[in-house]
Amino acid sequence: MSDVAIELKGISKSFGSVQANKNVDLKIYKGTIHGVVGENGAGKSTLMSILYGFYEADSGEIYVDGKETAIHNSTDAIRAGIGMVHQHFMLVENFTVLENIILGAESGMMLSHSIAKAKSEVKKLEQNYGLYIDLNARIDTIPVGQQQRVETIKALYRGAKVLILDEPTGVLTPQEAEQLFDILRALKKQGTTIVIITHKLREIMNLTDNVSVMRNGEIVANLKTSQTSKEELAELMVGRSIRMEIDKSPAKPGEILLEVKKLGLTDAHGVRRLDNLNFNVRAGEIVGVAGVSGNGQGELLEVLAGMRTCTEGEVKISSVAITPSLATNPKKIREAGIAHVPEDRLKRGLIPQFSASESSILGYHNSPAYNGMILTKTGAIRRHCVDIMERFDVRPQNPDIKSANFSGGNQQKLILAREMDRSPKVLLVGQPTRGVDIGAIEFIHKQIVAMRDEGSAVLLVSGELDELLSLSNRIIVMFDGKIVGEVDAKDADEKSLGLMMTNSHEGASV
Repeated sequence: MSDVAIELKGISKSFGSVQANKNVDLKIYKGTIHGVVGENGAGKSTLMSILYGFYEADSGEIYVDGKETAIHNSTDAIRAGIGMVHQHFMLVENFTVLENIILGAESGMMLSHSIAKAKSEVKKLEQNYGLYIDLNARIDTIPVGQQQRVETIKALYRGAKVLILDEPTGVLTPQEAEQLFDILRALKKQGTTIVIITHKLREIMNLTDNVSVMRNGEIVANLKTSQTSKEELAELMVGRSIRMEIDKSPAKPGEILLEVKKLGLTDAHGVRRLDNLNFNVRAGEIVGVAGVSGNGQGELLEVLAGMRTCTEGEVKISSVAITPSLATNPKKIREAGIAHVPEDRLKRGLIPQFSASESSILGYHNSPAYNGMILTKTGAIRRHCVDIMERFDVRPQNPDIKSANFSGGNQQKLILAREMDRSPKVLLVGQPTRGVDIGAIEFIHKQIVAMRDEGSAVLLVSGELDELLSLSNRIIVMFDGKIVGEVDAKDADEKSLGLMMTNSHEGASV
């Protein structure tokens, strides 16, 4: 038998005038972890979607275990022993973990047989790979890291010998990412072949055996990970030298533009989401917010952006005061000079079916510059979109393309362009580089620092500790809706922040 698990020969795929893959050849060896890296739009997700049967190649062949295999759909891929965990999970939120695992893979007419079989198989997976999970929990009640674990179990339950993961740590905390890596190493040890699509070069260097670099739809390098470096991979990905460190001058903090006093939020179910928060952000500084996902960071941004009303305390943002009795809304917040880049760009940042030009004015669409007496000023909107696309390097620079058809990194740049274009007094940023490639990350970081240097007060929520350490002047850490620590960024490190994020630092109250 061949030691090659998967071989792609001459794979090409076009979508209209856009050629996503160009004559791609790739070998993935059995029992290895193989990384596929490249900028957003380089063709890596399309290539793996062809392997999993989401798309059919226009030309080329796929070989599984040395045998040419026709993969027309995901059923063919699963039958060939290929599974995929997508960047945006394919789970039914109001189903239990067990129901999601067996969905579409029921054995026979009797559901009870499927349930019994699944429980037995999952117990084996738990023992072999440490994939422990509460089978009775509903998907919408478990953390993102466990949801990804469900997706992995689903693929293995269906007999996957080759497991593809698309941006697997894009929505995970550092702790969840480490747990995932332990699972992947255990899978590799048991003979599973793993393919990881990612832009995080540190993870590639720490986890993979081999790495393939894609650019403009082509493979430009196949390398042994031990014989390359982050710097070489970054240059291969973008075709130019990339600065791995952020070049910025010292901050010059000015007046307080955002002040939070005794802020509290209790939701409709009586759950305490925010508890007695006190902090401020000054003009000309970046304050980072660290914390394990689900500890109140998202709710904090929603209150500050006018999307929720606090139940206690007070917020002063520029000239606007927010209290439980003084209701506000995102329109009022924007009019006061506050811009908001939401954590979830697909649900809150844009409307996928809108064109880029329409998404480029969302939240500002009532402005006289775009809104006439009866009709919108489509010419002005289009010119505005072309302008910010050029300045923020949104690709392709076509304002008529649907927002959904841009890569994740370019969707993010479009949202940042919209919010930063008006030089806001206060900039609220949630997860600015989640799922974004290294070239776009470099650009986004420069723009955030530029906002700081222009005098904006920036509040930055991120799950990437190295991002917070590189960009922030101060970092506050949240746990269970409370602020459990505040440190100067120059005095912090990932270990100390990680301890605070789990409330395990010295002096923590348990």
